Parts: sequence; structure tokens; C-alpha cells
Amino acid sequence: MTKPIEDKLLKIPIVNILVRFGKRIKVPGLQGMSLYDLLEMYFIGIINGALTSRAGAIAFSFFMALFPFLLFILTLIPFVPIEGFQKDFLMALDQILPPTTSESVNVVINDIFNNRYSGLLSFGVLTSIFLMTNGVNAIFGGFEYSYHIKVTRNMFKQFMVALGVSVVLSILLLLTVAITIYFEIGIENLKTNGWVENDVFWIRVGRIAFFLLMIYTSVSILYNYGVKDLSQRRYFTPGAILTTILTILMFYLFGVYVEKFAQYNKLYGSIGTLLVLMLFVWLNSIILLLGFELNASMNRLRLKHKLKNK
Repeated sequence: MTKPIEDKLLKIPIVNILVRFGKRIKVPGLQGMSLYDLLEMYFIGIINGALTSRAGAIAFSFFMALFPFLLFILTLIPFVPIEGFQKDFLMALDQILPPTTSESVNVVINDIFNNRYSGLLSFGVLTSIFLMTNGVNAIFGGFEYSYHIKVTRNMFKQFMVALGVSVVLSILLLLTVAITIYFEIGIENLKTNGWVENDVFWIRVGRIAFFLLMIYTSVSILYNYGVKDLSQRRYFTPGAILTTILTILMFYLFGVYVEKFAQYNKLYGSIGTLLVLMLFVWLNSIILLLGFELNASMNRLRLKHKLKNK
């Protein structure tokens, strides 16, 4: 795509072989563009787009919005007509949050749920919605600062879109927990009727499947509505797939790191929990931006190809 960069890479031993190999591989959906073209555009966006700085800004705003988001979810739980929904919701959080942090979060959640402060039904809910929306809006802001994004929304419209997306994500989380509960009840009924023997295995598989579907759908919604500069919106995108895979891999590796190597609680005491949670959010922010940059690179290549053929 850019002649100076390509010429420099072709002068490097071994790398020049990879460049020539990448130029022979055509990427489906990119109107004949090669894998090299896509990777070059992708890494240019990462290097020139200040990815880690944008991830830090997203992580801070999202961390500030985390507990207001949970507060908003807890106000919706009484409207879910499922017995024991709060218990299953806390179990779902245990699976999502990194080790050593779920206990501290559960303390806050139980305090909110068991002590019905009057503010929860009025000003508190409005504040939680505002802060929750601010977290999603920070994600959208990180998307718009991409090297490949040229068209942006105005501040008011961006906030309103973030508000709608944050409410949809809240409902999606509740639906995922509710569907998981009904799935487990169905598996237990099948076991009672003798149709299923190992119910624990199928329940575990169901939880993982619904969890993956929730992550992918959430990421796809954020990518599709995060920026205005999109010619068309798709549910299945390479960026969303990459983000989902990296997220699951990060969940596992981060859990191993915290349990086996990290000594935050020994060094910092109870504040170590917040450090672990903040690091977890920051890593997820980087992964979210990596997937978005892949989609943005592909959209930029499609646009360049259209302009070139006009």
C-alpha cells in the first residue's frame, strides 16, 4: 500500500520473504487486496493511533462506570420474574471478574441489594445511568481517535447513542443470566427423565457457550454503533471474532497470573484488589481497540479501493 514502507521491508532478510508471501494471499471481501496490505494498514493504525493511551482513557472511565453499571443492573433485577436470580447473577459475576476481586465486588453488591437506600429509586438511578453511559461514551471516544476514522458524531448525538447502547448491554447481561438459568433447569429435567447422565458437563458447556455469545454480541454492538464512519453494519466481523478470542485467552492467562505470580494483596493489602481490577479493565480495553482497529483497517482498504476504481 505505501511504497516507502514496503521498500524498507523488502531490504530486510527473512522479512522480505514474508512480505512477498503476504502479497500473494488475497483477503476475501477486500476486492483483491492482499494480506500484506491489510497487515500494513492495521499496524500503521496501531502505531499512529496511540493505542495504549486510548486504552488508558477507556479503562479509567470504564472503571468509574463499573459500579454504577452494577447499580443499574440491581435496580432491574426485581423486574426479572425468576426465583433466585440474584444468586445466579452473582455467580455469573464470579466467572467474569478476575480472581481475588469477586469477593470485594460481592460485598458492595450485597450492601446495595440488602439495604434499599431511597436514592436508588430516584437520584441514585439517574446518576448510575449517567456514569454508566459515560463509560460507554469513553469507549466510543477511543474508537473515534483511531488513525483510520475520519467522520465523527457531535457530542450530544454520541452521548445519546452511548445511552442506548449501555441500556442494551445491561439488558443483554440480564438475558444471558436468565437464559442460563432456564438452560440449567432444562438439563436437570432431562436428567430426571433419564435422557442425560452427566448434567454437570452440559451445564458447564452451556454456561461457557452463553458467556461467549454474550461477549461476542456485546463487542459487535460496540463496534457497529461506536462510530459514524461505517458504510454498513455487520454482526459477524473479523475484529469482533479477534476480540472475543483474545478476551477468552486473556481471561485464562490473567487468572493464572493473579493466582500464581501476582502478589498484589501481600504488597498493597486490600487496595491490591482495585489494582488487579484496574489492570484487568486496561487489558480488556487494549483488546477491544485491537479488534476495532482491524475492522477500521478493512473498512479503510475497501474505501480506498472504491475511490481508486472511480
